[in-house]
Amino acid sequence: RSPNNPVHRMCSSPDALLWHMSIFQGASRGIGLAIGLRAAREGANVAIAAKTITPHPKLPGTIFTAAEEINKAGGRGLALEVDVRDESSVQNAVDACVKEFGGIDILINNASAISLTPTEATDMKRYDLMHHINTRGTFLCSKVCLPHLKKSANAVRLSLMTIGLCLI
Repeated sequence: RSPNNPVHRMCSSPDALLWHMSIFQGASRGIGLAIGLRAAREGANVAIAAKTITPHPKLPGTIFTAAEEINKAGGRGLALEVDVRDESSVQNAVDACVKEFGGIDILINNASAISLTPTEATDMKRYDLMHHINTRGTFLCSKVCLPHLKKSANAVRLSLMTIGLCLI
């Protein structure tokens, strides 16, 4: 671990307000929510940017329940409905985050779509969905956040990607 690396400082510093203004896409549950809760324990402002506004029958969490958990953990949560495939949706979410928190220090790209099917059983509609969310969505969120990250003294952009396409 290097003390000069902002990702290492973000994960290890007990007074790590590098988390100060964060936007997390795909954070209504799972890994994204866990990272957001870690940031919240440091008192961070955390924008939960995801599509889930109503409970899923098989998966826990919405942007609203995630923001509530962030608040309970000591941070300040902001629920933002966003579809990472849609440029205006991403732009509106980033604008709302900047308006509410004053800027963006950290972008966590975590939204993903997977298909646990063999290649020959994966239809192109599903493949296109995965490509649009996992690759294009990550690029779009990074592009829209970049001007704000450049203004931060401790900018961090972290992209987590789940590739769940079986090849056999």
